[in-house]
Amino acid sequence: MNLHDSLKKVTNISSVVMGLASILFMIYGMQTNLFTSKNALHGFLSQFGLWAPIIFILFQLIQVVIPIIPGGISLLAGVLLFGPVYGFIYNYIGIVMGSVIAFLLAKYYGTSLMEKLFGKKRMLKYMNWTENAKFSKLFAFAIVMPIAPDDFLCYLAGTTKMRFKYFLTTIILAKPLSIAAYSFGLNFIMGQLIGLIN
Repeated sequence: MNLHDSLKKVTNISSVVMGLASILFMIYGMQTNLFTSKNALHGFLSQFGLWAPIIFILFQLIQVVIPIIPGGISLLAGVLLFGPVYGFIYNYIGIVMGSVIAFLLAKYYGTSLMEKLFGKKRMLKYMNWTENAKFSKLFAFAIVMPIAPDDFLCYLAGTTKMRFKYFLTTIILAKPLSIAAYSFGLNFIMGQLIGLIN
């Protein structure tokens, strides 16, 4: 088994494991009122003490660099665990840091790394974007949109001649909009679902 196949297998297995873990955590949270009771939430987070935000930020950073689970799930987790304000801040910090690392990794390793992480078919689907003279503007617009494949686009931008300063400015200014839309939108939906169950 070559490196590409091994990395793809590890990524697929990790995706399944993290997906199941996320579902189990949601079930656990609903059974223990973790998402509806401040006391239950405080008790859960107190187990980790001051490390709780740092652990979550690192988790967000890793899930951007190694796209194991859908970003929407981890964004929702941040809001549910820390509340809308701190959840948004921790989501933002982790995602910005992860996005920067993804960009720099792509600058160094090129399209070969992208192919290993995302597959050749998906990579080729978006590579024609980089041939567009307005790619930088398209990138900025896509980062604002909540439904865009942000993690992939950060890697893709790293394979172009885009300057790091432009990339960083775009991520810092545009990311809050998509993170807020995801975080608060999913938080609202989750609240409605919990209301229906209760």
